Amino acid sequence: MTKSISCSDAGKDCSWSATAKTVDDLMVQVMTHVKNHHKEIELNTENISKIKSLIKEIK
Repeated sequence: MTKSISCSDAGKDCSWSATAKTVDDLMVQVMTHVKNHHKEIELNTENISKIKSLIKEIK
């Protein structure tokens, strides 16, 4: 199944979203987006876990 996430899932006022076949592939996109557009978010273990908990599966 395809995985998806968006900034709005995390309560951010941002229209970005992404989909991928795997969580790992999706997280690469998330990390790139956060580093480029949400520099205030620290990508530590706790925040990465929170982000992963927001990932949805699309049938």
